[in-house]
Amino acid sequence: MTSRIRVLIADDHAILRKGIRALLGTEPDIEVVGETADGLETVAQAKTLHPDVILMDLVMPRMDGIEATHRITTEQPGVRILVLTSFAADDKVFPAIKAGALGYILKDSGPAELVQAIQQVYRGEPSLEPAIALRMLQELSHPPERTPTPDPLSERELEVLRLLAQGKSNREIADRLVITELTVRTHVSNILGKLHLASRTQAALYALKEGLASLDDVPADMG
Repeated sequence: MTSRIRVLIADDHAILRKGIRALLGTEPDIEVVGETADGLETVAQAKTLHPDVILMDLVMPRMDGIEATHRITTEQPGVRILVLTSFAADDKVFPAIKAGALGYILKDSGPAELVQAIQQVYRGEPSLEPAIALRMLQELSHPPERTPTPDPLSERELEVLRLLAQGKSNREIADRLVITELTVRTHVSNILGKLHLASRTQAALYALKEGLASLDDVPADMG
């Protein structure tokens, strides 16, 4: 990391916020720039503080974390949202991912797992616990509301999709295929459009479901 990761902690429990702040304060590449106790305050502080990553609780007063995530990712697409919650139920996981969260980690995770998840979403890489990734795979096993376009993925797009499913960043994919990051972003955009998917996480899980990648290829944090 060449710069410190600016983190905003959003949780309505003060003791938990202070504990996370103390934990992250020991990490040389992370700086906690603020704390918020409800969704509306989080949306406002995101505009003021310009954090790189927001640790987002889902159950908060005035506005829940899912709505706050949607508003922030819509208004400030450069801000990465890492959900930190006690809930692993489908009615929490899927709406949070669809709202724009790039990562989903449970509060009973270890300190090292939390730090790693922050670093991953900061790099623009999805970070899902194995249990959450499994739920996403199960969700994708059902017939989609919209079928993929009849226009098949090109060989290059398939290569990009396989590497994406292995958790590779755009830079790593570009280096592997000897192309520019801009070209990688274009391929990823085309892949999402053709498959009617909303995020890199969904694309990675689609690759697993279709046998284009195996669980052995996927980083441990994605299941």
